[in-house]
Amino acid sequence: MRCALGIDTSCYTTSVALAGEGGVIASRRRLLDVAQGARGLRQSEALFQHVQRLPALLEDMLREAADARIACVCASARPRDAEGSYMPVFTAGTAFARSIGAALRVPVRETSHQQGHVRAAMEGAGALPGEFIALHLSGGTTEALRVREGLKIERLGGSSDLHAGQLVDRVGVRMGLSFPAGPALEAMARRGTARGAFPLSHRDGKVSFSGAEAQAMRMLEAGAAPEDVAAEVYSYLARAVAYLISDAYGRTRLSAALISGGVASSALLRELLPARLAKLSCPVQAHWGKPEMSGDNACGVALIGWEEQNNGKNS
Repeated sequence: MRCALGIDTSCYTTSVALAGEGGVIASRRRLLDVAQGARGLRQSEALFQHVQRLPALLEDMLREAADARIACVCASARPRDAEGSYMPVFTAGTAFARSIGAALRVPVRETSHQQGHVRAAMEGAGALPGEFIALHLSGGTTEALRVREGLKIERLGGSSDLHAGQLVDRVGVRMGLSFPAGPALEAMARRGTARGAFPLSHRDGKVSFSGAEAQAMRMLEAGAAPEDVAAEVYSYLARAVAYLISDAYGRTRLSAALISGGVASSALLRELLPARLAKLSCPVQAHWGKPEMSGDNACGVALIGWEEQNNGKNS
């Protein structure tokens, strides 16, 4: 069975995947270890963990897909497809990709982490037009994008300071939750009540999350119920995402938006967003990928590699 091997070594997840004629064949991922109470890792620490974990993940996945015949290797080489975009963690994935490609004498391709996220979210998202809006929401990125044929990406707007995932993780860690805090904070939010305590800060296609973080910390210090603070965080996220989509629609008149990135795996955000878009009279239809394809993973990277290989690009 011919397939492409995808490798993604992001700030907090090591992942590998195989994709072929029928889509994703197999995948493995593992979150990096972050100490209790910490809000992240230094690049050097993350890079070290990637190098340690890639061999075992590859071995385990290839045992499952024993008949896989790797036709090309594709790796995330940079955060986004823009000049000067660089992050040390991605050198782990590209180094493994080049080594495997050389050993197997197959082509090695590179893509961006962001393109991988968008392509992964397209799986299970329903029919999308050739050109659409995409949101990339994670701990390291909050951007509204215009996506054209061939996954050509143009940035339209995004965060002016913190990212959506950082807001979730910083508030969650302050409450004593483990990093990443998304699932636990969302569970708390469902038990709380949001009253719009965090006014949305936005201007010219950009939203701010630092003010919401500061207000959350003040509420906690004042003795507010953690469940209510969590509910306010998700209320703010829904309003911020709705604004970014509405602003992107105003700039492009594109009526489909694909929501990608780790924050997009939130079931609560998926429930809250339609009402927020309706309140803004925004006619955009939100498309969501499979939740398991939303967090950092190599599935989109493998799909890109397979499709480029079969379209004859850079052969």
